[in-house]
Amino acid sequence: MDFIHEVNNRIEDISQNKKLISHAADFLKESLLPKYSYNFFWSGRPIIQYPQDIVSMQELIWSVKPDLIIETGIAHGGSLIFSASMLAHLDLCEAIEAGVTFHPNHSQRKVLGIDIDIRSHNREAIEAHPMASRIQMIEGSSISPEIVEKVHMIAKDYNRILVCLDSNHTHEHVLSELHAYAPLTSVGSYCVVFDTIVEELPAEMFPNRPWGPGNNPKTAVHEYLKTHEEFVIDKSIQHKILITVAPDGYLKRVR
Repeated sequence: MDFIHEVNNRIEDISQNKKLISHAADFLKESLLPKYSYNFFWSGRPIIQYPQDIVSMQELIWSVKPDLIIETGIAHGGSLIFSASMLAHLDLCEAIEAGVTFHPNHSQRKVLGIDIDIRSHNREAIEAHPMASRIQMIEGSSISPEIVEKVHMIAKDYNRILVCLDSNHTHEHVLSELHAYAPLTSVGSYCVVFDTIVEELPAEMFPNRPWGPGNNPKTAVHEYLKTHEEFVIDKSIQHKILITVAPDGYLKRVR
């Protein structure tokens, strides 16, 4: 407990360290165009995330111990594989703690991924992965009524849910995803909205995208929070990791 207290004090100190925060922001901005985040893999699949956010998600999953993780946006599948492997890790640790035999195929913990276009080579690679039994994929728009209804039906069978939104980054789309899926987040768990960093970057960085400053996941988050006091921004996470594509995007459900 003393160490945790020390960590919390360090995080508070970092949140006031303007020089360090500025250097971290410079690194993030300079590393985006070279596609730094595209260099990383999780268990053989490209994950397309900054290492700091990956570590942060690991800490959240260990803390929340969800039995279902819902993710919008699949791409190469690295994030699905990451989430599935973290759920397998939870099952293994719980089995060891309980002194029982670990049966991975008997686990109820699952990852549900939604994407409007799951490319065949990515689907094949995900389905061939050792973590595939923990993963279910749905192809279609994450905000279409049919897909939303299907996800809600699946979620009824689970008690502790964590949500990650990382698909189309326009304000309207992310706000629709928040209305659709944030309510599935369990109390004490998180709805994580990625790429809120778009709001803090120059418009010219997104010449061929429909999103940019003023129209992005962060603007959607702040609009959603105006009428949803059951969520708060957990700023301690961004203060801890400093380099993140999700500033103001780690939303904790408190009631």
